[in-house]
Amino acid sequence: MTHNPKHTVEIDECSDNNRPSKISKIEYPNPSYHDGEQEEEEEQKEGMNQHRRIQRYLVAIEYIGTHFSGSQKQLTDRTVVGVLEEAFCKFVGQPVSVICSSRTDAGVHALSNVCHVDIERISKRKPGEVLPPHEPVVVRRAVNHFLQKQNGDLMVIDVRCVPSDFHARYKAQERTYFYRLLSGSEPLSTLEKDRAWHVPEELNLPAMQEACRVLVGHHDFSSFRAAGCQAKSPIRTLDELSVVEVIQSPYFPSVMDRERQIKVADDLHGCGSNAEAVIPVSSSARIDKVRASNEGVGFGKRRYHRCLVVTARARAFLYHQVRLLVGVLKAVGTGNLTIPDGS
Repeated sequence: MTHNPKHTVEIDECSDNNRPSKISKIEYPNPSYHDGEQEEEEEQKEGMNQHRRIQRYLVAIEYIGTHFSGSQKQLTDRTVVGVLEEAFCKFVGQPVSVICSSRTDAGVHALSNVCHVDIERISKRKPGEVLPPHEPVVVRRAVNHFLQKQNGDLMVIDVRCVPSDFHARYKAQERTYFYRLLSGSEPLSTLEKDRAWHVPEELNLPAMQEACRVLVGHHDFSSFRAAGCQAKSPIRTLDELSVVEVIQSPYFPSVMDRERQIKVADDLHGCGSNAEAVIPVSSSARIDKVRASNEGVGFGKRRYHRCLVVTARARAFLYHQVRLLVGVLKAVGTGNLTIPDGS
């Protein structure tokens, strides 16, 4: 038997030339503790570097929901997430997963729905080479380039870099929904198609506002969720439910525009949180004109409706809760439901 510092070899002593006939096993020396620790540390660093190459982006989008079957991705139907993921895939050259903060149903539009997406920038000229993350403005412009080749009903309005543990859905502080109701006997304008709920009857705005005061707050909203709701509890806190009358316009102002409009009205009137503050001063006289009959309107001029906007704001809603709330407010406004019944 002879010993080699690198491995152990068994010698056949019956052999004339005294050469090894077979190797029973090879035992490589174990690396020292410090060498193993160093290798493990290098692997951790490499893993951290790989992790840093993936950048999470916070993406704000707006869309017209008429031709979307909701926001969540589906196998066969056209959805917001499906179209957005396709645009991102064309941009980065690999599949991505988009997570939205709020789920919207078919036909629901979005002034600003927020989502997040993880992107690893890989060189297209040198496959396998990982490059530094894209700047947010590059992401916005590139994705919009591919979205415009679709129906043009979906657009990225803002992009920000966020930490890897940020989650668009679970980190959302609140969600706000707007419903437009156009009251009047005249047919709805073509430009308002799929943009508002046409109510032929006259709506009692003070009664609707009183119903809002009853419904706002922390309640059991079991009567305001549709079948199929997956929420474990019907208890929700409705932070805001309001109805205001505004000037009818095919352009629906964004949240920022509405806040700016309210601030201007507050500065001019000092009216605080008055619901009528959303009506510009120079246009207040037009409300009375809209309420009056459209008889005598000049040739070629559009006939207007009273435009009421319902705002619902909360951290989370039940399935179809907002549309059911709006349905109750409409019934109160037409007199088909009294406030005690609505509560």
